[in-house]
Amino acid sequence: QVQLVESGGDLVQAGGSLRLSCVIFGSGFTINDISWYRQTPGKQRELVAAITRGGRVNYADFVKDRFAISRDNAKNTAFLQMNSLKPEDTAVYYCNIQDPWTRDLWGQGTQVTVSS
Repeated sequence: QVQLVESGGDLVQAGGSLRLSCVIFGSGFTINDISWYRQTPGKQRELVAAITRGGRVNYADFVKDRFAISRDNAKNTAFLQMNSLKPEDTAVYYCNIQDPWTRDLWGQGTQVTVSS
């Protein structure tokens, strides 16, 4: 069974940095795109960043030049380096992949709280 485990969320002051990690266990298949999403109460989950297996990246406009996504294919791990954090970045951050049948797979999320 595939399991995605996020970590690295914390309480941080505005302007600070955090590095989130996502480890993918038990996939048994080649992991193509890995994405980070975030969600706040009452809002839809939104895409933050995505990275292809070959390393091509894509960012939401609201995190460009502040966040950086990366991955280690050998370790089935992805990272999200978050710099210059703002209070509006406060959310639960989720890691996402798709299985070979294009079903979305999610982790349990990690809470990021940015104080002003």
